[in-house]
Amino acid sequence: MTSDEVLEEFREAGALLEGHFVLSSGLHSPIFLQKALVFRDAGRTERLCRALAARVRQEVGDGLTAIVSPAMGGIIPGYETSRHLNLPFLFVEREEGEFRLRRGFELNRSDRVLIVEDIVTTGLSSRECIAAVEKTGAKVVAEGCLVDRSGGRADVGVPLVALATVTFPAYPADDLPPELERIPAIKPGSRGLQA
Repeated sequence: MTSDEVLEEFREAGALLEGHFVLSSGLHSPIFLQKALVFRDAGRTERLCRALAARVRQEVGDGLTAIVSPAMGGIIPGYETSRHLNLPFLFVEREEGEFRLRRGFELNRSDRVLIVEDIVTTGLSSRECIAAVEKTGAKVVAEGCLVDRSGGRADVGVPLVALATVTFPAYPADDLPPELERIPAIKPGSRGLQA
């Protein structure tokens, strides 16, 4: 699946939005990928995650023992990708501001983990998820994501396998272009509703 085909899946789901958005990274962008609209369609989600699993097999190879995703946004693609790779799925969630394995999930030193995210912008959530996994003694081998919107510039600390790599503009709040300054910002992601 090409980057254009992935974006077409988002367009067809009504999930490629234009306006003025505050991303979970804190950056502002005229483009927002509302992955929840993609994930409400099981067939679409299956197609994307099957393609991601194939890309991971090609670029990472065998030897993975588990998939871990950050809650909330990574749970659906992580689970579906784990299904295609036939691997156990776990997730980390925030407790006192830090990602942790909970709910009886455990990893050990022999585990070789793939992190699966939905969308990567700066890689901050990815690095936090990787740090939580590494605290268990497990080794994070790579990360897979549906969309790397940094154009390949995000550093997650391990090899990043992206189904689509795109470059959408993103700006710090104090350095907005005039066309964004004129539009009220909204924060449609899971970390808040308004800017």
